[in-house]
Amino acid sequence: MSVNLDLPPIVDIDDSLEAIIDFFETQQWTDGLPFIPPTRQRVDEMFRYVDFKPDDVIATLAPRNGEATIEALAINAVMAGCRPEYFPVIVAATQAVAEKPFNLNGIQSTTHSCAVLVFINGPIGREININSGYNLFGQGFRANATIGRAMRLILLNIAGGTPGEGDRSTIGTPAKISFCAAEAEDLNPWEPLHVEMGFDIMDSTVTVMAAEAPHNVNDHWSVTGAGLLNTIGLSMRQPGSNNMTYRGGQPLIVFGPEHAEAIARDGISKDDAKKILWEASHLYLNEMTQDWLEGQAHWAEPRADVDSPEAHMVGEHWSRLNIVVAGGAGKHSCWIPTFGPDGMTNTVTSRINNADGSAIKSVYENVQ
Repeated sequence: MSVNLDLPPIVDIDDSLEAIIDFFETQQWTDGLPFIPPTRQRVDEMFRYVDFKPDDVIATLAPRNGEATIEALAINAVMAGCRPEYFPVIVAATQAVAEKPFNLNGIQSTTHSCAVLVFINGPIGREININSGYNLFGQGFRANATIGRAMRLILLNIAGGTPGEGDRSTIGTPAKISFCAAEAEDLNPWEPLHVEMGFDIMDSTVTVMAAEAPHNVNDHWSVTGAGLLNTIGLSMRQPGSNNMTYRGGQPLIVFGPEHAEAIARDGISKDDAKKILWEASHLYLNEMTQDWLEGQAHWAEPRADVDSPEAHMVGEHWSRLNIVVAGGAGKHSCWIPTFGPDGMTNTVTSRINNADGSAIKSVYENVQ
Protein backbone atom coordinates (compact mmCIF):
# COMPACT_ATOMS: atom_id res chain seq x y z
CA MET A 1 0.00 0.00 0.00
CA SER A 2 0.99 3.69 -0.28
CA VAL A 3 0.69 6.27 2.51
CA ASN A 4 1.18 10.02 2.36
CA LEU A 5 3.13 11.25 5.38
CA ASP A 6 5.20 14.30 4.49
CA LEU A 7 8.59 12.68 5.16
CA PRO A 8 9.03 11.12 2.68
CA PRO A 9 5.84 12.13 0.76
CA ILE A 10 4.93 8.69 -0.63
CA VAL A 11 6.01 5.39 0.91
CA ASP A 12 5.33 1.97 -0.59
CA ILE A 13 4.89 -0.69 2.07
CA ASP A 14 4.00 -4.36 1.95
CA ASP A 15 0.22 -4.66 2.26
CA SER A 16 0.04 -6.21 5.73
CA LEU A 17 -0.83 -4.56 9.03
CA GLU A 18 2.29 -5.93 10.70
CA ALA A 19 4.59 -4.55 8.00
CA ILE A 20 2.95 -1.14 8.12
CA ILE A 21 3.19 -0.91 11.92
CA ASP A 22 6.81 -2.12 11.90
CA PHE A 23 7.80 0.46 9.28
CA PHE A 24 6.09 3.35 11.08
CA GLU A 25 7.80 2.34 14.31
CA THR A 26 11.24 2.41 12.66
CA GLN A 27 10.47 5.94 11.44
CA GLN A 28 9.34 7.02 14.95
CA TRP A 29 5.94 8.02 13.58
CA THR A 30 3.89 6.32 16.31
CA ASP A 31 3.17 6.64 20.01
CA GLY A 32 4.08 3.00 20.60
CA LEU A 33 0.54 1.66 20.19
CA PRO A 34 -0.94 -0.11 17.16
CA PHE A 35 -2.74 2.30 14.83
CA ILE A 36 -5.10 2.51 11.87
CA PRO A 37 -3.20 2.72 8.53
CA PRO A 38 -3.88 6.14 6.94
CA THR A 39 -5.15 4.97 3.56
CA ARG A 40 -6.30 7.46 0.95
CA GLN A 41 -9.95 6.54 1.45
CA ARG A 42 -9.80 6.96 5.23
CA VAL A 43 -7.98 10.28 5.00
CA ASP A 44 -10.38 11.66 2.39
CA GLU A 45 -13.35 10.84 4.63
CA MET A 46 -12.01 13.30 7.22
CA PHE A 47 -12.20 16.17 4.72
CA ARG A 48 -15.99 15.87 4.51
CA TYR A 49 -16.35 17.30 8.01
CA VAL A 50 -14.45 20.54 7.45
CA ASP A 51 -14.60 23.21 4.77
CA PHE A 52 -10.83 23.56 4.45
CA LYS A 53 -8.84 22.30 1.48
CA PRO A 54 -6.42 19.39 2.04
CA ASP A 55 -3.34 21.54 1.34
CA ASP A 56 -4.44 24.46 3.53
CA VAL A 57 -1.76 25.21 6.14
CA ILE A 58 -3.60 26.13 9.34
CA ALA A 59 -0.62 26.34 11.73
CA THR A 60 3.13 26.05 12.11
CA LEU A 61 4.06 23.77 15.00
CA ALA A 62 7.20 23.95 17.15
CA PRO A 63 9.88 22.85 17.70
CA ARG A 64 10.30 21.61 14.12
CA ASN A 65 8.16 24.44 12.72
CA GLY A 66 6.29 21.82 10.75
CA GLU A 67 3.46 22.98 8.53
CA ALA A 68 0.16 21.59 9.74
CA THR A 69 -1.83 21.03 6.57
CA ILE A 70 -5.35 19.72 6.77
CA GLU A 71 -4.17 16.54 5.04
CA ALA A 72 -1.36 16.01 7.58
CA LEU A 73 -3.84 16.45 10.44
CA ALA A 74 -6.24 13.99 8.80
CA ILE A 75 -3.48 11.39 8.46
CA ASN A 76 -2.69 11.57 12.17
CA ALA A 77 -6.39 11.55 13.08
CA VAL A 78 -6.87 8.34 11.09
CA MET A 79 -3.84 6.76 12.74
CA ALA A 80 -5.28 7.62 16.16
CA GLY A 81 -8.57 5.89 15.36
CA CYS A 82 -10.73 9.03 15.17
CA ARG A 83 -14.16 8.96 13.60
CA PRO A 84 -14.37 11.57 10.81
CA GLU A 85 -16.86 13.64 12.78
CA TYR A 86 -14.17 14.30 15.42
CA PHE A 87 -12.01 16.12 12.89
CA PRO A 88 -13.28 19.71 13.48
CA VAL A 89 -12.14 19.42 17.12
CA ILE A 90 -8.67 18.33 16.05
CA VAL A 91 -8.37 21.20 13.57
CA ALA A 92 -9.39 23.75 16.22
CA ALA A 93 -7.12 22.26 18.87
CA THR A 94 -4.17 22.40 16.47
CA GLN A 95 -4.84 26.06 15.77
CA ALA A 96 -5.08 26.71 19.51
CA VAL A 97 -1.75 25.11 20.43
CA ALA A 98 -0.07 27.16 17.68
CA GLU A 99 -1.18 30.45 19.26
CA LYS A 100 1.84 32.40 20.52
CA PRO A 101 0.58 32.72 24.13
CA PHE A 102 0.45 28.92 24.41
CA ASN A 103 4.24 28.64 23.92
CA LEU A 104 4.27 25.26 22.20
CA ASN A 105 8.05 25.33 21.74
CA GLY A 106 8.59 25.61 25.49
CA ILE A 107 5.95 22.99 26.24
CA GLN A 108 7.40 20.49 23.79
CA SER A 109 11.01 20.94 24.88
CA THR A 110 10.60 21.31 28.65
CA THR A 111 11.87 18.74 31.15
CA HIS A 112 8.54 19.15 32.99
CA SER A 113 5.96 16.34 32.83
CA CYS A 114 3.23 18.28 31.06
CA ALA A 115 0.92 17.10 28.31
CA VAL A 116 -1.50 19.03 26.11
CA LEU A 117 -4.95 18.76 27.68
CA VAL A 118 -7.78 19.34 25.19
CA PHE A 119 -10.95 20.37 27.01
CA ILE A 120 -14.23 20.68 25.12
CA ASN A 121 -17.22 22.93 25.76
CA GLY A 122 -20.42 23.50 23.84
CA PRO A 123 -22.75 21.39 21.70
CA ILE A 124 -20.07 19.55 19.74
CA GLY A 125 -19.00 17.62 22.82
CA ARG A 126 -22.48 16.17 23.18
CA GLU A 127 -22.84 15.52 19.45
CA ILE A 128 -19.73 13.36 19.24
CA ASN A 129 -20.09 11.87 22.74
CA ILE A 130 -17.00 13.24 24.49
CA ASN A 131 -17.14 11.92 28.04
CA SER A 132 -17.72 14.50 30.77
CA GLY A 133 -18.92 12.07 33.41
CA TYR A 134 -17.64 8.98 35.18
CA ASN A 135 -13.96 8.31 34.48
CA LEU A 136 -13.71 11.25 32.08
CA PHE A 137 -9.90 11.14 32.09
CA GLY A 138 -9.81 7.36 31.79
CA GLN A 139 -10.72 4.62 29.37
CA GLY A 140 -14.03 3.78 27.74
CA PHE A 141 -14.87 6.57 25.31
CA ARG A 142 -13.55 6.59 21.78
CA ALA A 143 -13.86 10.35 21.27
CA ASN A 144 -11.79 11.20 24.36
CA ALA A 145 -9.16 8.57 23.68
CA THR A 146 -8.67 9.17 19.98
CA ILE A 147 -8.89 12.98 19.90
CA GLY A 148 -6.29 13.19 22.63
CA ARG A 149 -4.17 10.59 20.86
CA ALA A 150 -4.45 12.42 17.54
CA MET A 151 -3.12 15.58 19.16
CA ARG A 152 -0.14 13.67 20.52
CA LEU A 153 0.60 12.16 17.09
CA ILE A 154 0.37 15.64 15.55
CA LEU A 155 2.81 16.97 18.13
CA LEU A 156 5.11 14.07 17.29
CA ASN A 157 4.90 13.81 13.52
CA ILE A 158 4.33 17.41 12.47
CA ALA A 159 5.76 19.38 15.38
CA GLY A 160 8.76 17.13 16.01
CA GLY A 161 8.14 16.15 19.63
CA THR A 162 10.22 12.97 19.49
CA PRO A 163 11.17 11.71 23.00
CA GLY A 164 14.73 12.66 23.82
CA GLU A 165 14.94 15.07 20.90
CA GLY A 166 12.11 17.61 20.46
CA ASP A 167 10.45 16.28 23.63
CA ARG A 168 12.87 16.55 26.58
CA SER A 169 10.52 15.57 29.42
CA THR A 170 12.56 14.01 32.22
CA ILE A 171 9.84 11.68 33.50
CA GLY A 172 6.88 12.05 31.15
CA THR A 173 3.28 11.12 31.93
CA PRO A 174 0.62 8.71 30.65
CA ALA A 175 -1.36 11.88 29.80
CA LYS A 176 1.03 12.30 26.87
CA ILE A 177 -0.67 9.36 25.17
CA SER A 178 -4.11 10.97 25.30
CA PHE A 179 -5.61 13.81 27.35
CA CYS A 180 -9.07 14.98 26.30
CA ALA A 181 -12.39 15.50 28.09
CA ALA A 182 -15.47 17.73 28.18
CA GLU A 183 -17.20 19.80 30.83
CA ALA A 184 -20.49 18.53 32.30
CA GLU A 185 -22.21 21.83 31.62
CA ASP A 186 -25.64 20.57 32.67
CA LEU A 187 -24.26 19.83 36.15
CA ASN A 188 -22.36 23.10 36.52
CA PRO A 189 -24.04 25.47 39.01
CA TRP A 190 -21.99 28.36 37.58
CA GLU A 191 -21.21 29.46 34.03
CA PRO A 192 -19.15 26.94 32.04
CA LEU A 193 -15.53 27.59 31.14
CA HIS A 194 -16.08 28.84 27.60
CA VAL A 195 -18.73 31.34 28.68
CA GLU A 196 -16.38 32.62 31.36
CA MET A 197 -13.81 33.08 28.58
CA GLY A 198 -16.22 35.29 26.62
CA PHE A 199 -17.89 32.83 24.24
CA ASP A 200 -21.59 32.22 23.73
CA ILE A 201 -23.17 29.26 25.51
CA MET A 202 -23.96 27.68 22.11
CA ASP A 203 -20.43 28.09 20.76
CA SER A 204 -18.36 24.93 20.54
CA THR A 205 -14.85 25.53 21.85
CA VAL A 206 -11.58 23.82 22.62
CA THR A 207 -9.40 24.87 25.54
CA VAL A 208 -5.78 23.74 25.48
CA MET A 209 -3.46 23.83 28.44
CA ALA A 210 -0.06 22.37 29.25
CA ALA A 211 -1.09 20.20 32.16
CA GLU A 212 0.07 17.45 34.45
CA ALA A 213 -2.07 14.37 35.03
CA PRO A 214 -4.99 14.90 37.47
CA HIS A 215 -4.25 14.93 41.21
CA ASN A 216 -7.28 13.43 42.97
CA VAL A 217 -8.76 15.13 46.05
CA ASN A 218 -10.96 12.97 48.28
CA ASP A 219 -13.25 14.72 50.77
CA HIS A 220 -16.18 12.66 52.03
CA TRP A 221 -16.42 14.50 55.35
CA SER A 222 -16.73 18.25 54.82
CA VAL A 223 -20.38 19.30 54.81
CA THR A 224 -19.86 22.96 53.93
CA GLY A 225 -18.62 24.55 50.74
CA ALA A 226 -15.89 26.36 52.64
CA GLY A 227 -14.71 23.07 54.14
CA LEU A 228 -14.51 21.39 50.74
CA LEU A 229 -12.60 24.33 49.26
CA ASN A 230 -10.19 24.29 52.17
CA THR A 231 -9.41 20.61 51.56
CA ILE A 232 -8.86 21.15 47.84
CA GLY A 233 -6.79 24.30 48.44
CA LEU A 234 -4.54 22.55 50.95
CA SER A 235 -4.05 19.75 48.41
CA MET A 236 -2.67 22.40 46.04
CA ARG A 237 0.12 23.30 48.50
CA GLN A 238 2.69 21.40 46.48
CA PRO A 239 6.14 23.02 46.58
CA GLY A 240 7.37 21.00 43.60
CA SER A 241 4.59 22.04 41.23
CA ASN A 242 5.50 24.52 38.52
CA ASN A 243 2.61 26.74 39.61
CA MET A 244 4.10 27.06 43.10
CA THR A 245 7.76 27.15 42.09
CA TYR A 246 7.26 29.92 39.54
CA ARG A 247 4.23 31.55 41.20
CA GLY A 248 2.51 31.43 37.85
CA GLY A 249 0.44 29.55 35.34
CA GLN A 250 -3.22 28.67 35.35
CA PRO A 251 -3.89 25.48 37.31
CA LEU A 252 -7.19 23.73 36.62
CA ILE A 253 -9.56 22.58 39.35
CA VAL A 254 -12.11 19.98 38.28
CA PHE A 255 -14.96 19.85 40.77
CA GLY A 256 -16.89 16.61 40.86
CA PRO A 257 -20.62 17.39 40.57
CA GLU A 258 -21.33 16.54 44.22
CA HIS A 259 -18.61 18.87 45.46
CA ALA A 260 -19.73 21.62 43.05
CA GLU A 261 -23.34 21.32 44.21
CA ALA A 262 -22.35 21.55 47.89
CA ILE A 263 -20.16 24.62 47.28
CA ALA A 264 -22.80 26.45 45.23
CA ARG A 265 -25.54 25.51 47.71
CA ASP A 266 -23.72 27.63 50.29
CA GLY A 267 -23.99 30.65 47.99
CA ILE A 268 -20.36 30.59 46.90
CA SER A 269 -19.82 31.95 43.40
CA LYS A 270 -17.14 30.69 41.03
CA ASP A 271 -14.99 33.76 41.73
CA ASP A 272 -15.46 33.31 45.46
CA ALA A 273 -14.41 29.67 45.12
CA LYS A 274 -11.23 30.76 43.31
CA LYS A 275 -10.40 33.24 46.07
CA ILE A 276 -10.89 30.65 48.83
CA LEU A 277 -8.83 28.05 46.97
CA TRP A 278 -6.05 30.53 46.33
CA GLU A 279 -5.86 31.59 49.98
CA ALA A 280 -5.95 27.99 51.24
CA SER A 281 -3.17 26.94 48.87
CA HIS A 282 -0.64 29.45 50.23
CA LEU A 283 2.71 27.90 51.12
CA TYR A 284 4.53 29.69 53.92
CA LEU A 285 8.17 30.53 53.44
CA ASN A 286 9.20 29.41 56.91
CA GLU A 287 8.27 25.88 55.82
CA MET A 288 10.95 25.91 53.10
CA THR A 289 14.74 25.73 53.21
CA GLN A 290 17.00 28.67 52.46
CA ASP A 291 18.48 27.09 49.34
CA TRP A 292 14.98 26.55 47.90
CA LEU A 293 14.13 30.18 48.57
CA GLU A 294 17.33 31.47 47.02
CA GLY A 295 16.91 29.30 43.94
CA GLN A 296 13.26 30.23 43.51
CA ALA A 297 14.16 33.92 43.60
CA HIS A 298 15.57 33.47 40.10
CA TRP A 299 11.96 33.26 38.85
CA ALA A 300 10.23 35.76 41.11
CA GLU A 301 11.12 38.51 43.54
CA PRO A 302 12.31 37.12 46.88
CA ARG A 303 9.62 37.58 49.49
CA ALA A 304 11.48 37.26 52.78
CA ASP A 305 13.98 35.09 54.60
CA VAL A 306 13.35 31.53 55.71
CA ASP A 307 12.00 32.57 59.10
CA SER A 308 9.23 34.68 57.61
CA PRO A 309 5.66 33.35 57.60
CA GLU A 310 4.98 35.39 54.47
CA ALA A 311 2.97 33.38 51.97
CA HIS A 312 4.10 31.95 48.64
CA MET A 313 1.19 31.52 46.25
CA VAL A 314 -0.04 29.19 43.52
CA GLY A 315 -0.06 31.85 40.84
CA GLU A 316 0.12 35.62 41.30
CA HIS A 317 -3.64 36.14 41.54
CA TRP A 318 -6.74 34.11 42.33
CA SER A 319 -8.25 34.95 38.94
CA ARG A 320 -5.60 32.81 37.23
CA LEU A 321 -7.25 29.64 38.54
CA ASN A 322 -9.53 27.80 36.10
CA ILE A 323 -12.56 25.86 37.33
CA VAL A 324 -14.72 23.32 35.52
CA VAL A 325 -17.32 20.79 36.68
CA ALA A 326 -17.07 17.21 35.43
CA GLY A 327 -17.14 13.60 36.58
CA GLY A 328 -19.59 11.11 38.02
CA ALA A 329 -21.17 10.60 41.42
CA GLY A 330 -18.84 10.53 44.41
CA LYS A 331 -17.18 13.06 46.67
CA HIS A 332 -14.03 13.56 44.62
CA SER A 333 -12.52 16.46 42.73
CA CYS A 334 -9.06 17.02 41.32
CA TRP A 335 -6.57 19.73 40.65
CA ILE A 336 -4.36 19.75 37.59
CA PRO A 337 -1.08 21.68 37.85
CA THR A 338 0.08 23.39 34.69
CA PHE A 339 3.40 24.26 33.07
CA GLY A 340 3.40 28.01 33.67
CA PRO A 341 4.80 30.51 34.38
CA ASP A 342 2.74 33.62 33.64
CA GLY A 343 3.97 35.57 30.67
CA MET A 344 5.48 32.47 29.08
CA THR A 345 2.66 29.94 28.76
CA ASN A 346 -1.07 30.59 28.84
CA THR A 347 -4.24 28.57 28.51
CA VAL A 348 -5.88 29.21 25.13
CA THR A 349 -9.61 28.80 24.37
CA SER A 350 -10.68 28.89 20.72
CA ARG A 351 -14.04 28.60 19.01
CA ILE A 352 -14.41 25.71 16.56
CA ASN A 353 -14.75 27.61 13.29
CA ASN A 354 -15.28 27.01 9.62
CA ALA A 355 -12.50 28.07 7.26
CA ASP A 356 -14.14 31.49 6.76
CA GLY A 357 -14.05 32.15 10.51
CA SER A 358 -17.76 31.55 11.14
CA ALA A 359 -18.76 29.40 14.09
CA ILE A 360 -19.38 25.74 13.36
CA LYS A 361 -23.01 25.11 14.32
CA SER A 362 -22.98 21.35 13.95
CA VAL A 363 -20.27 18.83 13.37
CA TYR A 364 -22.33 17.61 10.42
CA GLU A 365 -22.89 20.93 8.67
CA ASN A 366 -20.01 20.50 6.21
CA VAL A 367 -20.77 16.89 5.29
CA GLN A 368 -21.53 16.51 1.61
